[in-house]
Parts: sequence; C-alpha cells; structure tokens
Amino acid sequence: MTDTETRTVRGGLAAKGRSKPPKVLRMSVELPLWRALTGYRILTLVYALCLVGLSYQKYEHPLGAAAYMGALTVWMVLTWRRTTSAERCTRHFLLADLGFAVGGILLTPLVDTHARIMDGAPTLPSIWTAGAVLGFAIKGGWRWAAVASSAVAVANLVERQELARDTIHNVVLVWVASVAIGYVVEVARASERTLARALQIEAATRERERLARDIHDSVLQVLAMVQRRGAAIGGEAAELGRMAGEQEVALRTLVAGGLVSPPRAAAATVPHPAGEGAADDAVAAAPAAPAPEPAADGPCDVRALLAPFAGAGVTFSEPGAPVELPAAAAAELAAAVSAALDNVRVHAGDGARAWILVEDEPRAVIVTVRDDGPGIPEGRLADAEREGRLGVALSIRGRLRDLGGAAEWVSVPGQGTEVELTVPKGTAPESGRRGKARA
Repeated sequence: MTDTETRTVRGGLAAKGRSKPPKVLRMSVELPLWRALTGYRILTLVYALCLVGLSYQKYEHPLGAAAYMGALTVWMVLTWRRTTSAERCTRHFLLADLGFAVGGILLTPLVDTHARIMDGAPTLPSIWTAGAVLGFAIKGGWRWAAVASSAVAVANLVERQELARDTIHNVVLVWVASVAIGYVVEVARASERTLARALQIEAATRERERLARDIHDSVLQVLAMVQRRGAAIGGEAAELGRMAGEQEVALRTLVAGGLVSPPRAAAATVPHPAGEGAADDAVAAAPAAPAPEPAADGPCDVRALLAPFAGAGVTFSEPGAPVELPAAAAAELAAAVSAALDNVRVHAGDGARAWILVEDEPRAVIVTVRDDGPGIPEGRLADAEREGRLGVALSIRGRLRDLGGAAEWVSVPGQGTEVELTVPKGTAPESGRRGKARA
C-alpha cells in the first residue's frame, strides 16, 4: 500500500473518530397543556372566590363557605406547581384534587339555602371543578377523563337533587369537553412518538450514510486498487487481488444495506468499460492527492483546498479573491470534488482532461468539474446506486445534501460530463439543513 493510500485510509478513519452523531430533537406536546391547566386553575380559583365574596351574606352558613374557600386556596398555594408537568402531576394528587372539587359540590347544600340552589346558584368550587377533571384528561387520556367527569356529574346531581336543565347542561358540557381533550392528548402523544421515532431513524440513516461515505473514500478505493494491480501483476499478486475484490464486494454490500437495494453480485464484480461515463462510480478510482487539512474553526479559503488537484490533466480556475466557507463545509466540498475527479480518472479514459472552475456567488459557492470523456449513458447513475456503488450517491450527492446544497449532472454522450456543486454560504455539515439533491 502506497503512502497516498495509507493517508487516505487514516484520514477516513480519523474523520469518523472526530464526527459526532447527529442530535435528535426532543419535544413535548403536553407541556403547553400543563401550563394552560395551571393558569386555568389559578384564574378559576379567583373567580370562585369572587362569587363567594359577592354572595357571602346570602349563604345560610357563610362561615362554612368561607372555611371551604380558605381550605381550597391553601390547597392551591401548596400544590399549584403540581400541574406544571406530567411528572409532578401524580395519580394521588389528581385523586386529592378531585376530592376537593367533589367535596365542595357536596358541601354546597349544607352552607347554602335550598331556594338559591333551586334557582341555579353556583356550587362552592364553581368552574374550578373543571380544572380537576382536565388534569385527569391530560394525564391519562379520555378514559381517565370519563371517570373523573362522571364523578363530578354524580356530585352535581346529588347537590341539585333533581334533573334540572341547567345541571344536565353543565354536566354534559364538562363530560364532553374533558373526554374530547383526553382523546386529543392521546392522539398527540401517539403522533409525538411517531415523530420521535422518525427523527431517530433519520438521524441513524444520516450517520450510516456518513460512515458509508468515509468508507467509500478510503477502504473501498484501496481494495479496488489492490484488485486491479494484482490482476495486472499476476502470480501470487493475482490471488491477493482476487481476495481484495471479494472483500470489496462484501463491504459494498454491508455499506449499502439499508441505503439502497441489495447489490447484484455479478454486476458488482465485473469492472465497467471506460466509456460508461465520467461520473459513474462503478469501480472506485485511485485516491486523489490529499487536500490540506482545514482549520478546525473559522472560515477557510476553498481555493487552497482545491489547488492541489491541479495537474497535467486537470486545469484549475479560481477567482482572484479568497472564496471562504466554514472550515467543515469547505472540507466536505473538497472531498466531493475529489470524488468527482476520481470518477474522471477511471471512466473518462487515460487521455481525458478535467477542468475545475470555482465561482464565488453572493449567496453560494459553485464548483464545476468538467471533463471531455465519453459522457454518462442515460440511467447509469441510478443503476450504479442500485448496485451498491455509492460514489455519486454518498461521496458527492450525500455530502452536498448535508451542506444544504445541491449536485447537478449534465452529460451528453460523446461530449463529456459536467458536475456542478453548489454550497450555500454559512453552512456546515453539523447544521442539519437539507438541500434537495438534483440529479
């Protein structure tokens, strides 16, 4: 293995070691509901205190009404934080809270006159009772809400001692509202779990693609080179090359698992002729000369990373002023250019030339890689991806997608291939923004 190959392998492994798995955003649809419930309980307590205060002299036993309202106020002061989150709102608290509500309803006939009750006077806790029922709905869903609202309904009927229209109306309203909210909470929880699972799968897929990209840029290229050189040398080297080819196919299959359809073994082991196209990754090329390592932080001049690619068969054109991108984004862009040049070396023929053009646009950096090879047959890129050959899918298109950019291929059979790589300014691979890659 040459020094260039060794550096390529080590560089790929080091990149994997430095990368951090993408973070999965966690969210809660319940938190706003708990906050709203806390505010509702406080406001309805104030409302109930005002009702009792305005009708204080009309109660048959005003001191009893005042004692209950005082106890309810103390209960609220001691427990108001219980309804700020699902963890704090335990079953025991909900039962005790419902007990205060039902107890206040049943206590009303003992402190108020029968005439006022028949006229539709509110119970001692009034609409504060709904807060206790809503706590069950948010905590346990519509089934808990149905049980709690049924207990409140029975207490209201006992307090009124008849099936009055306004009592039935209030009971049905509380029951329907609480059950509906409980059902909505259950649906929201199921949606949240589904979304969290989808985000985890997406994060795992993106991490797998990143690892596959690094492996393609290092190990697979070296195995392909050993296979070709071993076959050319012959003898024991041919056997070594054959073994390297088998390992390359096995590794490609492992890398492609979960990303693309399982590769066809026969297609994976037979090299394609040079005329297949400059951007087709049917067989990995020899590793390009490594670009300079960018600084860990701060902007990086893209020109400095792409200039080492210039050579006898590659012409490099750049603006006169620095073309700056975040260091990580510039490194990924340089790796995508290197992958494009690798494909030119393998598939465009020994005498093919390549041109690299860097353009500094106001909102993006555009790098164009053009060659004068035979071009790409229609559908060849899709076939290569299905066969597990991921140079275009991951090393180029995947990198640009992670940067929020795009990769476009323009190829005319017999007239060469042009790959246009666009990276928005101010982006980095860790930003998590996705751009739709256009093929």
